[in-house]
Amino acid sequence: MTRYLILPGWQGSGPDHWQTHWQRRLPDARRVEQEDWQNPDLQRWVATLDQAIASSVAPVVLIAHSLGCVTVAQWAASATVARRQRVLAALLVAPADVERPGCPAELVGFAPLPRQALPFPSRIVTSDNDHAISLSRVEDLARDWGSELDILPGAGHINTRSGHRQWEDGLVHLAKLGSTQGLRVA
Repeated sequence: MTRYLILPGWQGSGPDHWQTHWQRRLPDARRVEQEDWQNPDLQRWVATLDQAIASSVAPVVLIAHSLGCVTVAQWAASATVARRQRVLAALLVAPADVERPGCPAELVGFAPLPRQALPFPSRIVTSDNDHAISLSRVEDLARDWGSELDILPGAGHINTRSGHRQWEDGLVHLAKLGSTQGLRVA
């Protein structure tokens, strides 16, 4: 059995967001609930993720969006080897560039972005017109993190505002993550 841990970004994922729909749809899916979605704190968010992974009785697949992706990378840079080995894979959707000019003040505490390879298979899904990260920057992150990269044309930040509610097509990316690594994740 696999546990899916859903990691929303800044301000959480509302009732129409694809992460909320996936949480209801995927077997044994749980949301990593942060104490404060409006004022994210790097140490608290990383500790909350670490606790969620530690308390899972099954290995986990991380499904992160935006600042949630950055949280995964920050956690992986500091977690123990034993804890990192509990993660089977990570789907990282629309990662936020917390180092970009004009980045919201609430997010800059998550900088600098870790640049070392993630210690588990990962796939980044992004758009060629995401306001939160440039295409060249996400290509750099994918290379640094050792992630497979899927670029969607004109999909925005892949959230409710950009029309991604059920986001059935996103489940294909989750399945691809598993199939390329010989894992059963979807």
